[in-house]
Amino acid sequence: MPYARKHQLSVSFVYHVINRGNKKEKIFNGSQDYLYFTYLLRRYVGRFGLKIYHWILMPNHYHLLLEIAEPERISSCMAGLNRAYTSYHHNNYSTSGFLWQGRFKLQPIQKERYLFACGRYIERNPVRAKIVSRAQDYRFGSAKFYCLGEQDGITTEDPAFAEFGKTINVRRIAYREFLNVHNSGEDEIFRKLDIPVGDNGFTGKIMREGGRLFPKRRGRPRERIVV
Repeated sequence: MPYARKHQLSVSFVYHVINRGNKKEKIFNGSQDYLYFTYLLRRYVGRFGLKIYHWILMPNHYHLLLEIAEPERISSCMAGLNRAYTSYHHNNYSTSGFLWQGRFKLQPIQKERYLFACGRYIERNPVRAKIVSRAQDYRFGSAKFYCLGEQDGITTEDPAFAEFGKTINVRRIAYREFLNVHNSGEDEIFRKLDIPVGDNGFTGKIMREGGRLFPKRRGRPRERIVV
Protein backbone atom coordinates (compact mmCIF):
# COMPACT_ATOMS: atom_id res chain seq x y z
CA MET A 1 0.00 0.00 0.00
CA PRO A 2 1.83 3.16 -1.17
CA TYR A 3 0.12 5.67 1.11
CA ALA A 4 -2.62 6.06 3.69
CA ARG A 5 -5.82 6.75 1.79
CA LYS A 6 -7.82 7.87 4.81
CA HIS A 7 -5.78 11.06 5.15
CA GLN A 8 -4.85 11.99 1.59
CA LEU A 9 -8.38 11.77 0.17
CA SER A 10 -9.37 15.18 1.51
CA VAL A 11 -7.42 16.58 -1.46
CA SER A 12 -9.40 16.54 -4.73
CA PHE A 13 -7.87 14.03 -7.15
CA VAL A 14 -8.77 11.70 -9.93
CA TYR A 15 -7.54 8.23 -9.09
CA HIS A 16 -5.80 5.63 -11.22
CA VAL A 17 -6.78 2.35 -9.57
CA ILE A 18 -5.28 -1.05 -10.37
CA ASN A 19 -5.42 -4.53 -8.90
CA ARG A 20 -3.90 -7.79 -10.13
CA GLY A 21 -4.54 -11.45 -9.64
CA ASN A 22 -2.54 -13.22 -6.94
CA LYS A 23 0.88 -14.20 -8.37
CA LYS A 24 -0.28 -12.43 -11.57
CA GLU A 25 -2.62 -15.32 -12.31
CA LYS A 26 -5.81 -14.90 -14.33
CA ILE A 27 -8.84 -13.43 -12.63
CA PHE A 28 -11.03 -13.52 -15.74
CA ASN A 29 -11.26 -16.90 -17.46
CA GLY A 30 -14.04 -16.24 -19.95
CA SER A 31 -16.67 -13.79 -21.14
CA GLN A 32 -19.01 -14.59 -18.24
CA ASP A 33 -16.33 -13.41 -15.77
CA TYR A 34 -15.74 -10.12 -17.57
CA LEU A 35 -19.49 -9.57 -17.83
CA TYR A 36 -19.99 -10.20 -14.11
CA PHE A 37 -17.28 -7.71 -13.22
CA THR A 38 -18.86 -5.08 -15.48
CA TYR A 39 -22.18 -5.79 -13.75
CA LEU A 40 -20.47 -5.10 -10.43
CA LEU A 41 -18.96 -1.89 -11.77
CA ARG A 42 -22.40 -0.62 -12.79
CA ARG A 43 -23.71 -1.38 -9.31
CA TYR A 44 -20.82 0.41 -7.63
CA VAL A 45 -21.08 3.44 -9.93
CA GLY A 46 -24.58 4.01 -8.56
CA ARG A 47 -23.89 2.98 -4.99
CA PHE A 48 -20.79 5.14 -4.45
CA GLY A 49 -21.37 7.99 -6.91
CA LEU A 50 -18.40 7.01 -9.08
CA LYS A 51 -17.40 8.71 -12.30
CA ILE A 52 -15.29 6.19 -14.21
CA TYR A 53 -13.73 8.08 -17.10
CA HIS A 54 -11.53 5.28 -18.47
CA TRP A 55 -11.25 1.57 -17.65
CA ILE A 56 -10.02 -1.79 -18.87
CA LEU A 57 -10.38 -5.40 -17.76
CA MET A 58 -7.41 -7.57 -18.69
CA PRO A 59 -7.06 -11.32 -18.08
CA ASN A 60 -5.08 -10.88 -14.84
CA HIS A 61 -5.72 -7.28 -13.78
CA TYR A 62 -7.93 -4.22 -14.17
CA HIS A 63 -7.46 -0.46 -14.36
CA LEU A 64 -9.99 2.23 -13.44
CA LEU A 65 -9.57 6.01 -13.74
CA LEU A 66 -12.22 7.51 -11.51
CA GLU A 67 -13.59 10.24 -9.32
CA ILE A 68 -15.76 9.50 -6.32
CA ALA A 69 -18.42 11.76 -4.80
CA GLU A 70 -17.29 10.93 -1.25
CA PRO A 71 -13.54 10.33 -1.45
CA GLU A 72 -13.32 8.98 2.07
CA ARG A 73 -15.36 5.97 0.89
CA ILE A 74 -12.97 4.84 -1.82
CA SER A 75 -11.35 2.15 0.32
CA SER A 76 -14.70 0.59 1.24
CA CYS A 77 -15.82 0.90 -2.39
CA MET A 78 -12.83 -0.88 -3.88
CA ALA A 79 -12.60 -3.45 -1.11
CA GLY A 80 -16.29 -4.25 -1.57
CA LEU A 81 -15.88 -4.57 -5.33
CA ASN A 82 -12.94 -6.94 -4.96
CA ARG A 83 -14.70 -9.03 -2.29
CA ALA A 84 -17.84 -9.33 -4.40
CA TYR A 85 -15.87 -10.60 -7.39
CA THR A 86 -13.81 -12.94 -5.21
CA SER A 87 -17.01 -14.49 -3.85
CA TYR A 88 -18.32 -14.96 -7.40
CA HIS A 89 -15.03 -16.50 -8.54
CA HIS A 90 -14.80 -18.94 -5.63
CA ASN A 91 -18.41 -20.03 -6.09
CA ASN A 92 -18.07 -20.40 -9.85
CA TYR A 93 -14.73 -22.22 -9.92
CA SER A 94 -14.72 -23.97 -6.51
CA THR A 95 -11.58 -22.07 -5.52
CA SER A 96 -10.51 -20.61 -2.19
CA GLY A 97 -7.89 -18.33 -0.69
CA PHE A 98 -6.51 -15.09 -2.07
CA LEU A 99 -7.69 -14.11 -5.54
CA TRP A 100 -5.97 -10.70 -5.58
CA GLN A 101 -2.29 -9.89 -5.30
CA GLY A 102 -3.00 -7.58 -2.38
CA ARG A 103 -4.80 -4.34 -1.69
CA PHE A 104 -5.58 -2.27 -4.74
CA LYS A 105 -3.05 0.37 -5.80
CA LEU A 106 -4.15 3.98 -5.99
CA GLN A 107 -2.30 6.74 -7.88
CA PRO A 108 -3.41 10.41 -7.66
CA ILE A 109 -3.69 12.04 -11.09
CA GLN A 110 -4.00 15.75 -11.86
CA LYS A 111 -7.32 15.93 -13.66
CA GLU A 112 -6.71 19.06 -15.72
CA ARG A 113 -3.43 17.90 -17.29
CA TYR A 114 -3.23 14.12 -17.23
CA LEU A 115 -6.71 12.64 -17.39
CA PHE A 116 -6.60 11.75 -21.09
CA ALA A 117 -2.96 10.69 -20.97
CA CYS A 118 -3.73 8.19 -18.22
CA GLY A 119 -6.87 7.14 -20.10
CA ARG A 120 -4.81 6.37 -23.19
CA TYR A 121 -2.34 4.34 -21.13
CA ILE A 122 -5.24 2.34 -19.70
CA GLU A 123 -7.10 1.77 -22.97
CA ARG A 124 -3.96 0.72 -24.85
CA ASN A 125 -3.35 -2.22 -22.49
CA PRO A 126 -4.77 -4.86 -24.87
CA VAL A 127 -2.79 -3.34 -27.76
CA ARG A 128 0.47 -3.57 -25.80
CA ALA A 129 -0.46 -7.14 -24.87
CA LYS A 130 -1.06 -7.89 -28.59
CA ILE A 131 -4.62 -9.06 -27.93
CA VAL A 132 -6.00 -6.56 -30.46
CA SER A 133 -4.40 -4.17 -32.93
CA ARG A 134 -6.83 -1.32 -32.18
CA ALA A 135 -7.95 -0.34 -28.69
CA GLN A 136 -11.58 0.12 -29.77
CA ASP A 137 -11.75 -3.54 -30.84
CA TYR A 138 -11.31 -4.74 -27.27
CA ARG A 139 -14.65 -5.60 -25.74
CA PHE A 140 -14.07 -4.93 -22.05
CA GLY A 141 -12.88 -1.34 -21.83
CA SER A 142 -13.87 2.27 -22.36
CA ALA A 143 -12.22 2.84 -25.77
CA LYS A 144 -15.34 1.70 -27.60
CA PHE A 145 -17.34 4.35 -25.71
CA TYR A 146 -15.15 7.15 -27.10
CA CYS A 147 -14.33 5.67 -30.51
CA LEU A 148 -17.66 4.08 -31.40
CA GLY A 149 -20.22 5.70 -29.10
CA GLU A 150 -21.14 2.41 -27.40
CA GLN A 151 -22.86 3.05 -24.07
CA ASP A 152 -21.81 0.62 -21.35
CA GLY A 153 -23.45 1.95 -18.18
CA ILE A 154 -19.97 2.39 -16.68
CA THR A 155 -18.12 5.14 -18.54
CA THR A 156 -18.66 8.81 -17.75
CA GLU A 157 -17.50 10.99 -20.64
CA ASP A 158 -14.11 12.54 -19.98
CA PRO A 159 -14.66 16.31 -19.47
CA ALA A 160 -12.02 17.10 -22.10
CA PHE A 161 -13.52 14.89 -24.81
CA ALA A 162 -15.30 17.90 -26.36
CA GLU A 163 -11.90 19.38 -27.22
CA PHE A 164 -11.35 16.65 -29.81
CA GLY A 165 -13.72 18.33 -32.28
CA LYS A 166 -16.92 20.26 -32.90
CA THR A 167 -19.09 17.27 -33.74
CA ILE A 168 -19.33 13.84 -32.18
CA ASN A 169 -18.12 12.12 -35.36
CA VAL A 170 -15.07 14.38 -35.57
CA ARG A 171 -14.33 13.74 -31.90
CA ARG A 172 -14.54 9.97 -32.33
CA ILE A 173 -12.22 9.98 -35.34
CA ALA A 174 -9.73 12.23 -33.56
CA TYR A 175 -9.82 10.06 -30.47
CA ARG A 176 -9.08 6.94 -32.51
CA GLU A 177 -6.02 8.70 -33.91
CA PHE A 178 -5.04 9.77 -30.39
CA LEU A 179 -5.17 6.16 -29.21
CA ASN A 180 -2.94 5.05 -32.07
CA VAL A 181 -0.08 7.18 -30.75
CA HIS A 182 2.23 5.26 -28.43
CA ASN A 183 3.93 7.38 -25.79
CA SER A 184 6.56 5.44 -23.84
CA GLY A 185 7.01 8.36 -21.44
CA GLU A 186 3.36 8.16 -20.46
CA ASP A 187 3.63 4.42 -19.96
CA GLU A 188 6.48 4.89 -17.53
CA ILE A 189 4.87 7.53 -15.29
CA PHE A 190 1.59 5.61 -15.00
CA ARG A 191 3.43 2.43 -14.08
CA LYS A 192 4.98 4.15 -11.04
CA LEU A 193 1.91 3.84 -8.89
CA ASP A 194 3.57 5.17 -5.73
CA ILE A 195 4.22 8.56 -7.39
CA PRO A 196 1.42 11.09 -8.02
CA VAL A 197 1.19 12.52 -11.54
CA GLY A 198 0.86 16.27 -11.87
CA ASP A 199 2.65 19.61 -11.95
CA ASN A 200 4.43 21.23 -9.01
CA GLY A 201 1.24 22.89 -7.80
CA PHE A 202 -0.51 19.56 -7.69
CA THR A 203 2.29 17.59 -6.05
CA GLY A 204 2.77 20.49 -3.64
CA LYS A 205 -0.51 19.46 -2.01
CA ILE A 206 1.02 16.11 -1.09
CA MET A 207 3.62 15.18 1.51
CA ARG A 208 5.49 11.94 2.07
CA GLU A 209 5.92 10.52 5.55
CA GLY A 210 7.46 7.14 6.19
CA GLY A 211 7.14 6.18 2.54
CA ARG A 212 3.45 7.12 2.38
CA LEU A 213 1.69 10.12 0.82
CA PHE A 214 -0.51 12.56 2.73
CA PRO A 215 -2.02 16.00 2.04
CA LYS A 216 0.38 18.74 2.97
CA ARG A 217 -0.47 20.14 6.39
CA ARG A 218 0.73 23.52 7.65
CA GLY A 219 3.60 23.47 10.11
CA ARG A 220 4.78 19.95 9.28
CA PRO A 221 7.91 19.16 7.24
CA ARG A 222 7.50 17.26 4.03
CA GLU A 223 9.77 15.36 1.72
CA ARG A 224 9.79 16.68 -1.83
CA ILE A 225 7.73 14.53 -4.19
CA VAL A 226 9.71 13.83 -7.36
CA VAL A 227 7.61 13.13 -10.45
